[in-house]
Amino acid sequence: MPSSTSLIARARNLPAPLQGAFLMTVAALLFAVMNAGIKLAAEEGLHPFQIAFFRNAFALMFMLPWLARMGFGALRTDRLKVHLWRAGIGLVAMLCWFTAIVVMPMADAVALNFTVPLFATAGAAIFLGEIVRARRWTATIVGFLGVLIILRPGFVEITPVMTLPVIAACFMAVTVLIVKSLSRTEEPMAVVLYMNLLLTPLSLIPALFVWQMPSLRALLFMVFVGACAVLAHIAFTRAFAKADASAILPFDYARLPFVAAIGFLLFGEQPDLWTWVGAAVIAASAVYIANREARIAKERPTHRPGSEAVKVKT
Repeated sequence: MPSSTSLIARARNLPAPLQGAFLMTVAALLFAVMNAGIKLAAEEGLHPFQIAFFRNAFALMFMLPWLARMGFGALRTDRLKVHLWRAGIGLVAMLCWFTAIVVMPMADAVALNFTVPLFATAGAAIFLGEIVRARRWTATIVGFLGVLIILRPGFVEITPVMTLPVIAACFMAVTVLIVKSLSRTEEPMAVVLYMNLLLTPLSLIPALFVWQMPSLRALLFMVFVGACAVLAHIAFTRAFAKADASAILPFDYARLPFVAAIGFLLFGEQPDLWTWVGAAVIAASAVYIANREARIAKERPTHRPGSEAVKVKT
């Protein structure tokens, strides 16, 4: 059986688009586990706004040893304004998303949140100058149709609370484009550190309005959530350094089967047959896009991720 070291070595030898796909899949798994931690903390009486604050605070604590080792020079940046925009927009997305995770079945929330790649693919083509050809557009749209299979509009009642993941998705799509822009000039760890450094004080403001003393069990869940958040965002950010945003974002769809399994095991949530049919459609589109990108990379060996013109306002 191959050792973990040999598996990592093999992953590093993959074409850059496949490395990006692998990292995004790892991030999807970690985000799914983090969502379960959020729901468990809410069952201990924590408000979603408090959960957002503790998630950011504990994630920042996990980042401090890295900052101490690298020194404050690691925070050197000429794009502080971009980091601030990312934090502010990310906070709105986080509050909507955490609330949705708490009040909805996780698989339903994740399925609705899958509109992020569709918005971000269009944004990547318009604002980042990425070349998105017809086949990638088609595969991305097919993935979105998989989400519609899961939701079955017209057959299942759509409630106001279902707008929360969609609102979160709109803001997340903006942060995705900002991360793509930042990944071209900033170190991945610096991007993650700035996010937590800025989000911690920002998220404290709404948390104060609903504050109540957390239990020890709730705090332990939040430590776990913070650790998952750091690891997930590192993988997420590094994925963007390996491949175009429109190529790797479909692998975020892997969150759905991960979340469905966790939701069933921990909370007794049972996605129906249509959830799995939709997930299969989504996964098929994601695999096609990865294979397509690998072929393009072989045809253009001099192409490097991030070489496109950056058109995002800073």
